[in-house]
Formats: sequence, C-alpha cells, structure tokens
Amino acid sequence: MLLTSPSSLLQHPLHSLKLTSTFLNGSSPVTALRKPSPSIPPPPSFLPPIRAMKSLQGRVVSAVNDKTVAVEVIRLAPHPKYKRRVRKKKKFQAHDPNNQFKVGDFVQLEKSKPISKTKAFVAIPVEARNAPKYVEPVPQELAIPLQSEQS
Repeated sequence: MLLTSPSSLLQHPLHSLKLTSTFLNGSSPVTALRKPSPSIPPPPSFLPPIRAMKSLQGRVVSAVNDKTVAVEVIRLAPHPKYKRRVRKKKKFQAHDPNNQFKVGDFVQLEKSKPISKTKAFVAIPVEARNAPKYVEPVPQELAIPLQSEQS
C-alpha cells in the first residue's frame, strides 16, 4: 500500500497513537529522576537505635602494646565462585585501658570515636561460647522411696 497524500498519513493507525510516557527513546526529563520524598516515618523514640556492625566478637591474638590489644574476628562468608561458606579473618586494634586482656581471651569490640590512627574499638570482656558453665550439683539421694522399697 502506497501512501502519497498528506491527509492519508495523518489517518494511518500508527500515526494516530500518541506516546504519553515520560521515557521516550531512553531519555527523560530531570524531574522524573529525582528521588521520591521519604514517606517512612522515623522510628518511635522509645525504641533503641538500630546498630549494624557496631559490635564484633573475637579472640585476642596480641597484647604486647600498652593499652592496645589486637583482636581477630572470624566471620563466615560465601565463596564468590563455589558458594561454600568459608571463614574470613580480620584483625582489629582495640583499646584496653586497664591492660586486663591476655592472648586467647574472648572480647566484644564496641565501636567508638577514633582513639588513634588504627584504633576505633573498645574491648569489653565476654565469656567464651564454649566455656564450661557452672551447674548446681544434684544431691545423690532425693529422699523419695522407690516402689520396690515401699512394700
């Protein structure tokens, strides 16, 4: 079909369609790319603030320096290729104001303002996960007679 007259071009079904999308040929006005206004209300004041990655747990690996301990934190992360969980280790310098920690102690690292060039954590004592827990001794005799002893 050959369209020769201009009036027939305007009546063609494809030309009567109008594109109303703001994204035309991959471009858009700048106003359409702005972030929407935040509609999420702030959390209530009685709830504690969310603290992500503010505290870590690890083992003291060096306590040679004065008021400083080196703490090794181990975390599990998926291998990028094999997707198996592997252990990732990282050493942090932490502030130990009383020089109370020795090599092998478990500590919790709390984020604080930078104390020096490499120290931004404070070490807090924590009981080890596999430490033996105190169990109350159970008396051997419960003073309850058995059925065989009652008759």
